Amino acid sequence: MKTTSRAPAPRRLPPEQRERSILDGAVSLAGESGLEALTVRAVAARVGVTPALVAHYRPVMESFVAEVFTTIVSAERDEVIASYDDGVDLRTNLLRLIETLLDDSRDDVAMVWVQSWALGARNEALGARVRAEMDLWHSALEDLIARAAAEAADITVDPASSAWMLLAMVDGMSAHSLVHWAPRDRTDLARRTLAAVLDAPSTSTPTSTSTTSAPTSPARTHS
Repeated sequence: MKTTSRAPAPRRLPPEQRERSILDGAVSLAGESGLEALTVRAVAARVGVTPALVAHYRPVMESFVAEVFTTIVSAERDEVIASYDDGVDLRTNLLRLIETLLDDSRDDVAMVWVQSWALGARNEALGARVRAEMDLWHSALEDLIARAAAEAADITVDPASSAWMLLAMVDGMSAHSLVHWAPRDRTDLARRTLAAVLDAPSTSTPTSTSTTSAPTSPARTHS
């Protein structure tokens, strides 16, 4: 008698563990192939479960994409900001931060950011998360600059404007690098941009980081 083989049924897990495995699988998939790769079938194949099970735990794919985006970029932000060294001057700290974000090893996060700006125009759940993460990045960097300025009389820049300029530079160069269009020495350009920002005296009052009045140019406020 001829028999047909069937794929083994997914191992039963407690709901919390299954939910975590689905999120982890989606994060891994997005890191490899970007947010555009996130479909119910693709996530199910990555995790080794049925599409119906993924749909059960995450019934709205647009919201799930937004969740995956937040998981990826918030982890990078926490890591990078935590590396700030209070025992080192602001210029050195910011250069280290910029070099870290521009490192080729972070192209996966840069891809997630670039795709989020495009997909967020049609996916409102994602768009809202993108705006929130941009605000958090900007606020974190503005706070670092403001703290340093309060302790050093020679730092007279506007922390809010400085944060916008630095983040716009990082985002632009990160996006360019994905298609291999970038200066030969990105570190040198980062150093010169940082000098231009920090050596310029403040001439305006701090700008709001509200999502209703933020500049239209993209800023990673991770990649």
